[in-house]
Order: sequence, then C-alpha cells, then structure tokens
Amino acid sequence: MNWEKEIVAEDAIEENQDVPENSLMTFHIPEDMKDIRIDKCLLLLTDSFSRSYIQKLIRSGYVHVGACPVKANYKVKQGDRVQVFIPEPVETDVLPEDIPLDILYEDSDLLVVNKPKGMVVHPAAGHYSGTLVNGLLSYCRDSLSGIGGVARPGIVHRIDRDTTGSLLVCKTDFAHVSIARQLKEHTITRYYAAIVHGVIKEETGTVHAPIGRHPQDRKRMAVNHQNGRDAITHFRVLNRFREYTYIECRLETGRTHQIRVHMASLGHPLLGDTVYAPGRKSGFSLEGQTLHARILGFTHPRTGRYIETEAPLPAYFQNLLNILSSG
Repeated sequence: MNWEKEIVAEDAIEENQDVPENSLMTFHIPEDMKDIRIDKCLLLLTDSFSRSYIQKLIRSGYVHVGACPVKANYKVKQGDRVQVFIPEPVETDVLPEDIPLDILYEDSDLLVVNKPKGMVVHPAAGHYSGTLVNGLLSYCRDSLSGIGGVARPGIVHRIDRDTTGSLLVCKTDFAHVSIARQLKEHTITRYYAAIVHGVIKEETGTVHAPIGRHPQDRKRMAVNHQNGRDAITHFRVLNRFREYTYIECRLETGRTHQIRVHMASLGHPLLGDTVYAPGRKSGFSLEGQTLHARILGFTHPRTGRYIETEAPLPAYFQNLLNILSSG
C-alpha cells in the first residue's frame, strides 16, 4: 500500500524544529484507500493515535476534507486532502507519582524504559495510578510529547501489563511524529524473548496472519481474515525443553497481542498466558505470559543515528529458564 503523507507545521520538520502542540497533519488519499471510512483510514495512515482518539478528533470537528469537517462514517475518495488538527493538550487529572524507572537510554528527545511485569503503560479503566505514565509525569515533568492525548503523554507504542522490557517514550512532538512514522514503515527493530507450550520442531518460522477483534469475545484478539489488520511475526528457536520451547520473536508489525495471538494460532501459546492458553497447566507460579521485549532499535529522529537498546531478562524469566534447563 502506497500513499503520500506530509506533516505540516509552522516550523518545518526537515529543519529539526519541534512540531508545535497545535499542529496540522495533512494526508493525500491514494486510489487503493478509496471508499474506506475516514476513522479507519486515519488509523491505517498513522500509528500515533488510537481509534478512540481519532474518533474524538472527528467529533470535535478537528478532521477536515477540503475545508469542511466530516463525520466518522465519511468514506474517503481518491485525491481527498484530509487535514487533522491536533489541539493543544489540556490539563490532565493523571497525577505524577514517584515510581522508580529503569532507564535504558535517554536524551532530550526520548527515552527507553525497561518496564517491569504488572505495570500498566497508561491510565485506563481500573488503572488510574501506578502506571508508567504516572511515573513518567514525575520523572520528566513537562517534557513529554502531547500527541498521544492527555492520558498518554509520551506514549507512542505499548506493551501489555504482564509483558516486560523495552518501551520507547517520546519527550517532544517532533520525536513522536518521527517514531510513529518508523513504526508505520516497520523500520523499528523489535526482538522479544518468549517461552511457549509444546516443542517447536522448526528452527525458524514466520506467521503472516491478520489480527483483529475476536468475533465472539471483544476483549480478546484473534487471527481475523475478514476484519483484521496485516500482522507478521518471525520466530527462531533458542532452546527446546521437555514440554516447552524458548524462542526469539521479531516483530515486523505491531498489532495488539500480536505474538500471543500468532503463537497460539500455531498451537504454541505462551507459557502463563491466561487469555490465549486457557486451561494449560504448567505447575509454575506465574503472573501472566512469559514475554519480554528484549531489543529495541530505531533511527534517532534528530541525529539520524541508529540506536539499539537491550533490556536484560527479568529475574523470574531467567529463573524459569534455569529450572527448565535442569529438567
């Protein structure tokens, strides 16, 4: 799928100026995207916004085709010039909390955090404190990008609550736009460590299957050929045990629960995954899936230099490997 995308602001991005909070994003719709609802179209064009945030922008009149605001059910046409106005962030009720953060990399534009197990990335229903965002608000103070919305300052991508490891956080809108573009273009390096049920015979493999909401259970994701979004996971066997396999997964795309759904679709769900491996007994005392975002690599938005960070395996994960290795 090809399309032209430009980010327009009072200060040009090419000159390494920060994108102002009250910025404008302009998209030109190609032929292969015609007749798609505008909310879905914008979701495909940028990974920096959630669908709910896009719909909120549409309802508030911030999404225009030509000079006119449109509704969420508007179907785009080839050649449409879609403009998305990003309003200035408003004061948020999300409070700073003095939460210790394991920082793997940091500069004036961004930082990489090693997220612990059990920590939710941003506030949501049932989780309004103790999140990574609460800790970031205390650590970074006012230096967080506002594009993700008032509840998600600095957040350009997420990992699940019980997944550990590397998470990239943007301090400036300039960095946020660049990293979102890299995510969209699949140029960010992401390697995960995982332990799955069963013994995988192949040394390597690729799962190329679209992921969308489960047709019967909206709280779960599933391989969904009708309404899913393209998803690609590459895996490599690192070690085999009697009933489990230790693997490395490389994400080419970044869909919700992607590794968990793809490995479950092969009959090898993640050890400890209570959502996609129901009824699978292990005998281990685990809190959620054994999944760790180990390596994260990206092109720095301002310098153009490639940066790669590695989050060491958490203690519970390494202890589990030691137990499995001992038989």
